[in-house]
Amino acid sequence: MEQIENLIIRFSEFIWGTPLLILLLGGGFFFMMYSKLMPFRYIGHAVDILRGKYDDPNEAGQINHFQALSTALAATVGMGNISGVAVAITAGGPGAIFWMWVSAVIGITTKFFTGTLAVMFRAKDDSGEIQGGPMYIITEGLGKKWKPLAVFFAVAAMFAVFPVFQSNQLTQVFRDVILEPNGVETGFTSDLITGIIIAIIMSVVIFGGIKRIGKVTSRIVPLMVLLYILVVFYIIFSHPDQLWGAIKLIFTDAFEAEAVLGGAIGTIIITGIKRAAFSNEAGIGTAPLAHGAAKTNEPVREGLVAMLGPIVDTLIVCTLTALAILVTGVWQTSDADGITLTAQAFNIAIPTYGPYLLILCVIFFALSTLFAFPYYGNKCSSYLFGTRSKKPYNIISVLSAVVAAVVSIDVVIAFIDSAYALMAFPNMIAAILLAPHVVRSSKDYFKRMKNKSS
Repeated sequence: MEQIENLIIRFSEFIWGTPLLILLLGGGFFFMMYSKLMPFRYIGHAVDILRGKYDDPNEAGQINHFQALSTALAATVGMGNISGVAVAITAGGPGAIFWMWVSAVIGITTKFFTGTLAVMFRAKDDSGEIQGGPMYIITEGLGKKWKPLAVFFAVAAMFAVFPVFQSNQLTQVFRDVILEPNGVETGFTSDLITGIIIAIIMSVVIFGGIKRIGKVTSRIVPLMVLLYILVVFYIIFSHPDQLWGAIKLIFTDAFEAEAVLGGAIGTIIITGIKRAAFSNEAGIGTAPLAHGAAKTNEPVREGLVAMLGPIVDTLIVCTLTALAILVTGVWQTSDADGITLTAQAFNIAIPTYGPYLLILCVIFFALSTLFAFPYYGNKCSSYLFGTRSKKPYNIISVLSAVVAAVVSIDVVIAFIDSAYALMAFPNMIAAILLAPHVVRSSKDYFKRMKNKSS
């Protein structure tokens, strides 16, 4: 078992090398320049779309724009924003947050292009329901000869969206904050029981399909983000003398990093990009699976909605988590990792009650992702094996949550990072090759919008 764990970790370190960084950052930069920063000029219009101003229930798709973004955010505004940020700071120092920002800004245009393509190139599954996602973008946009690339993506995505990180961290915080402080004996058995409870809750929602997932996440996501932001704002502004120093440290450590990693700036950049990819998944390819289900006949509209994702989850939520950890100083005084480090920051700022408030947020964050991820996996398994595979895949997904509850966080992170990296290659290659379609469609769309308003 230990050899398997080491193999997974080594593969993760290998796959997240220079080629992948060039593809994600270079590809995103290409989208920015090729579109002449166009998506940034229409953030206000994107918010109008999200508010339902242009919703038409008669258009093709299964869920509205808001539900599509909520489902995508449910998968991204999750444990990556709480424990993922803590992992980034532990592994790469405060400077890793700067590189998360860089990745997110570049990722805005990446999300615009991939979200647009998700609706532009849709197809029907074997039950006649319209579907979208990178595998359909590849086969419908590039042609059937590219199907091996689509199959490669679908296989990698089926593993990438196992809810293992969420289950692992939910189990860890429950053990460290609830059970151990109250004198309950912890170990394999307690972790296993927690994992089984998580699996049961997860099953209630995911076996109801995308419409139930969309309804649940559209209610949970706004509430969980608001609650978390309010609590973290309190923590940050209860340490006003530390705030400016924390912000400054993010920038200085991003290029110096001597105190943490002896000047290993490359390691810090990779850490930041990896955690940003897990946070907002720009370029990875999971979000287009949700955006492809949006009720719209205007691909550009869904691209504009999709680009709001990195703004919400990385530039806002991840930044707040990072500042809470930095202003309380726990990153320097604790050996804890992941969710436990964030819990210690909450405990310092809000003694006794802080960890419990975090648990409340964690439950919302983790469960929302637990609901959204199996839907992604369903779409991939249906593409490969037909819609009859949905129930077997859901069962395997639920079981993975139980297994993840009893394994180490290092293995879980390496497993997810590896699968995300494998997904990114086919997704970004297809998006870059099909970029001209997005630009042409965008020019046409905004021209029509301008004519309507004049």
